[in-house]
Amino acid sequence: MKPFGSTWSTWTGSTSRDSRDTLFVLTVIGWTIAPHVLRLTPWVGLLCAAVLLWRGSLAVRQAPLPSRWWLVGTLFLAAGLTYWTERTLIGKDAGVTLLVVLMALKTLELRARRDALVVFFLGFFLVLTQFLYSQSLWTALTMGLSVWGWLTALTLAHMPAGRPRLREAAGLAGRAALVGTPVMIALFLLFPRIGPLWAMPGAGAHTGLSDNLQLGDVAELANDDSIAFRLRFDGQPPPADALYFRGPVLSDYDGKQWHVDAFTPPALEAPASVEPTYRYEMTLEPLRIQWLPLLEGTRTPPEANPPLAGMPAQPDNSGQWRLRRPLTERVILKAEADLRGPLATGLRTMERRSLLALPPNRHPRTRAWALALRNQPALRDADATTLVNAVLQHISREPYVYTLAPGTYQNDPVDEFWLDRREGFCEHYAASFVVIMRALGVPARIVTGYQGTDFLPVDGYYAVRQSNAHAWTEYWQAGRGWVRADPTGAVAPERIRRGQALEAPPGFIAGAFEAVSPDLRLSLRRFAEALDNRWNQWILGYGKRQQFDLMGQLGMQSPDVLSLIRVLVVLVVGAGLAGAVWAWFDARKQSPWQKLRGGITRELARLGVEAKPSDTLTALAQRLRQQRGNGAEAAAQALLELDLHRYGRPGREGTPPGWWRQFREAVAAARNAPPPPATTSAPPIIGA
Repeated sequence: MKPFGSTWSTWTGSTSRDSRDTLFVLTVIGWTIAPHVLRLTPWVGLLCAAVLLWRGSLAVRQAPLPSRWWLVGTLFLAAGLTYWTERTLIGKDAGVTLLVVLMALKTLELRARRDALVVFFLGFFLVLTQFLYSQSLWTALTMGLSVWGWLTALTLAHMPAGRPRLREAAGLAGRAALVGTPVMIALFLLFPRIGPLWAMPGAGAHTGLSDNLQLGDVAELANDDSIAFRLRFDGQPPPADALYFRGPVLSDYDGKQWHVDAFTPPALEAPASVEPTYRYEMTLEPLRIQWLPLLEGTRTPPEANPPLAGMPAQPDNSGQWRLRRPLTERVILKAEADLRGPLATGLRTMERRSLLALPPNRHPRTRAWALALRNQPALRDADATTLVNAVLQHISREPYVYTLAPGTYQNDPVDEFWLDRREGFCEHYAASFVVIMRALGVPARIVTGYQGTDFLPVDGYYAVRQSNAHAWTEYWQAGRGWVRADPTGAVAPERIRRGQALEAPPGFIAGAFEAVSPDLRLSLRRFAEALDNRWNQWILGYGKRQQFDLMGQLGMQSPDVLSLIRVLVVLVVGAGLAGAVWAWFDARKQSPWQKLRGGITRELARLGVEAKPSDTLTALAQRLRQQRGNGAEAAAQALLELDLHRYGRPGREGTPPGWWRQFREAVAAARNAPPPPATTSAPPIIGA
């Protein structure tokens, strides 16, 4: 059986040049739009596949293209479907949908070179649109291959004569791209990062925590194994049970959902005596939320790269770092945290009333249970901390279960969970705990965020995943302020102590890896995430600060944006001059045949024989015999031998072995030979 490569070469060799080039372009189009097709609505993929397969069939059969009326009708249909699915024709998803469809339809009117050039540049633009959705290493590699394909197609379009091989065109395109690589690297390193012009909003965004909570939301998010952020500490990291990353604080409750308080509390004053205990760096993915999930105890604004608009000067009174708009781009944060306990602040009357409020006629059984607990003699006059410990001991003592799949709670989820089924995830315990605390007269609220990290770091970074999403509580203790209480630690202490989230059941592919080797899937994931982290840190994380550091390493004092521009201008001018010199030498560069022909011309000039550029080797041999006679016969025979070597069958490049030495010796012998006798003619007869 023939290998695929030889079969493909044989098949493409039997097709016409136009058919082969068209099929190649269709393949590059399919590769370029494939990621878009996977994320857009299904009709886009079906329509594009049908059009590209139809166009490929027409190319193979060399059949005529459809009429323009058919294309116009399909275009209007695609526009209507786009408006039906996206509810607009303006915006990222709608625009990309129309662009993908237009690319596919454009292949049905490839009638001239102009149409092909339009397709090529549409292809390059489609490559750029991929980075509106993802800037990962995998996207960069696949789109790099796509760019190579489009450059190859463009090269083929500029080689109209003959039938150049695809390998030849691909090699030429690759070499052209390598020539431009130094310029690309210089621009990447030195081009000033000008605010939002450099960022790509929304690329690779995952929806994370929310500003409201309903029982089951965190469990659903915890099934997502994607990375929310990566973390690196300067020095020894905190213990796993102290790794609480604070997100939205939920205090308003309507009986079904918990919401962020609409009232924005005043800023929290950080005492001047507090020294930072831990310094850390966080690479935060675009979570599409307004909250920065910083480590609890972070009380000074982090250093952000790229800078974040609307960064508050300090957290609010709930300890939240809240931006003006959702985070839609990857950002690197450097911050400091103090984990030595809460700040003691006052609680206003309005806040206390809000933090004790419970909806009427909701959770009557749980509230009755709380009242019975309060009426116990030992707890009748107890403070908030004592009551909290009593509830946590109840959770530890009773058969409560911590699970990702507790099932659906119907009528009154708090009553049903706390008193009947006793199976739930962190939000079930947190919500029920806050209801009980408020029923006991203790102000309490829910805090959502992330808890814990992966057990082992990768490249020095700990990964915090969406599966680390967590909900815990805070209660108000007079004289101390807000104190964290995590009821999950009472039912599943290992979850908090080790910071390890529950793992969802593996899928089919992951299960197959587990069956082959339990550590294989983990090793492959760690390897892929290590590559992705290096890409994020070295490429996506390369910003203004790294540029200034580079200038400092090169010896520049106090670098700024103008310094970058000056260095970039010098490099551009230097590259231009180098290109001009290279072009000058390239214009004077001679092929081996041109060099050989020049040598032959110089040798014949020594014999007084003129060699014109238009003269063939045979003509030169004949002129040599006429002007130098038998003494130059050896040199004339050498010229005829070279002519036969190059232009006989089969024609070969270069010269016969030892030819140049023999030719020069023959010319030297002809110079030493006596000149041929002069040819005289009889005088004319006058008067004949």
